[in-house]
Amino acid sequence: MLILDPCKCSGCRRCEVQCSFHHTGKVGRSLARIKVVKMEDIGVDFPISCRHCEERHCTDCPQSAITIGPLGEIVIDGDLCIGCGTCEDLCPIGAIELHEEFPYVCDLCQGDPRCVKACTVGALAFAPDEKKRVSLKAQEKGLTPEQKRLRYALSSSQTMREKWVSAGRA
Repeated sequence: MLILDPCKCSGCRRCEVQCSFHHTGKVGRSLARIKVVKMEDIGVDFPISCRHCEERHCTDCPQSAITIGPLGEIVIDGDLCIGCGTCEDLCPIGAIELHEEFPYVCDLCQGDPRCVKACTVGALAFAPDEKKRVSLKAQEKGLTPEQKRLRYALSSSQTMREKWVSAGRA
């Protein structure tokens, strides 16, 4: 499981670059399986990747193309996937996004996540034995993955922002 610490994220997007290049040989945000949500107005950069939620909403694939791998990662069977977008719709935080009709989601790089190696500020870590899963409620329908990521980042960073405000008043 990837451990994400938005308090340390500088917003450099090295994780996105390494992820996209490792998986496709090209560099581009749309090709990355991790996305940094930049909330300039509140000064927060928030990395979003699959949280390996308890509910595993994405596995409700109508083609049974999504399974869980040995590290807890999401595995997509390219032979079964028809690019219907159900997994993208079901992911509550926008961690799955279709690119050219194929779902892109973190596969943990087979146990050697390139994003973690690229993160020079320690905002990302890999904990292969971590079994603690986050419970994530389904979002309202009709939101894009980008909208879901922003909602998740805003709600998840609320406590962090409150601590910063309190520390500034002390």
